[in-house]
Amino acid sequence: MKCILIDDEKHCINTLTNLLERNFPEVEILATCLDSTQAFALIQQHHPDVVFLDIEMPLLNGFDLLSKFEQLFFEVIFTTAYDTYAIKAIKYSALDYLLKPIGKEDLAIAIEKLKNKQNLISKTQIQMATAVHNKLLPETIALPTTDGLTFSSVNDIVYCTADGSYTRMFLLDKSELLLSKTLGDLDELLSEYSFFRIHHSTLINLKQVKKYIRGEGGEVIMSNGATLQVARTRKTDFLKVFKRF
Repeated sequence: MKCILIDDEKHCINTLTNLLERNFPEVEILATCLDSTQAFALIQQHHPDVVFLDIEMPLLNGFDLLSKFEQLFFEVIFTTAYDTYAIKAIKYSALDYLLKPIGKEDLAIAIEKLKNKQNLISKTQIQMATAVHNKLLPETIALPTTDGLTFSSVNDIVYCTADGSYTRMFLLDKSELLLSKTLGDLDELLSEYSFFRIHHSTLINLKQVKKYIRGEGGEVIMSNGATLQVARTRKTDFLKVFKRF
């Protein structure tokens, strides 16, 4: 597995280089780059299998750099210090990343995922990530399923239910997706949209609620005809939010 490391901070390049050379002999470092404006030519020259790419860099950030490619012929693992919009951009686009300071265990997981991965990231994912990074809330999000990656409009999601470490998502066209994310992950991802956790195992799109039926917790009837229980402990908060719609 041949890679290039791109980061504007020398100590970050050194740390990642040391981690890879000491622990992952199957990964060969072809080149490193501190200047994002030179990275495009470097990638074209070396044709790596994977690029470890910092997001926040001067002149060209990581998303800007990738947008210069007509087609991505390499895998990408983003590296970033904690930044709200960088993390949001990555999560909405279902991209892989390592949080700085990078640890051996997290790097091992990322490399193992690379070995098993078959699909390169798409231009759609990069466009989506760029929009979120620029503080825009996307209408469409990338959803990792057991079969690959699906792009779905947030407005088309009716509700989601927990299924162990997976989530079942029910869409407006009556189709159903099994996502390789927990319901908690989905709740966090959709927190800025009109979604509410009516039960520990159920997350609904408030815009898709057709009727609320009173009861101890009550029930909601969704636009697809599904009837869902509202937990008694979440009833008050649900009604406060629901009255706005």
